[in-house]
Amino acid sequence: MRQVVLDTETTGIGEGHRILEIGCVEVIERKLTGRHYHQYINPQRDIDPEAQAVHGISMEWLVEQGCPVFANVVDEFREFIAGAELVIHNAAFDIGMMDHEFRLLGMPRTLEFCTSLDTLKLAREMFPGARASLDALCKRFDIDNSHRELHGALLDAEILADVYLMMTGGQTDLMLSVDDDNSADGEMLDLSLLQALAAEAELPVILASADEVAMHGRMLDMIDKKSEGSVWRRGEPG
Repeated sequence: MRQVVLDTETTGIGEGHRILEIGCVEVIERKLTGRHYHQYINPQRDIDPEAQAVHGISMEWLVEQGCPVFANVVDEFREFIAGAELVIHNAAFDIGMMDHEFRLLGMPRTLEFCTSLDTLKLAREMFPGARASLDALCKRFDIDNSHRELHGALLDAEILADVYLMMTGGQTDLMLSVDDDNSADGEMLDLSLLQALAAEAELPVILASADEVAMHGRMLDMIDKKSEGSVWRRGEPG
């Protein structure tokens, strides 16, 4: 399955606002391919101060950089995302902004040529009652986002890709591959293969010495005494 992890930055929130940055990261069969799409865009309108405080992008900078208007990049952008499942944090917002841009050009809406998965909704279902912001999820999954001083579309898409892969399948950094002769594309070993390898490893069993057993017994007696038996009662079930 081809997925595109996507984020946008905009001139603000609400009717009439425009996209000024798009960042996309490609994932195929749960692997980051290294392909990405990143584009700054001249939104042809003022940027709200509140939005600029979040992403740090000014209209003056966009003009100085000669950034194109959306109409001049839309074909390349659509070609990159066409047919993919878009993985977006708070998908309704980004898709709404993209639909607005497409509508201004008389083009089909996003979900007419893509599907979508909302990681904000997924996080709320997985962790009810917990904070579900991208920063909170980074903390939950121990993903380093210390370089994220301001929001940026490509940076946020890269971080979200790591978060999404951790949310839906676990480890993303430790890639264990079989020998090159057996696997030219270096596929990740699945859990059953890892278990089989562990079973064949014949790991040594190291038994405790008599002194260590005695020391352990004295420690249990001390815990029993100090807890007045409230931690456990040796010899009793539970």
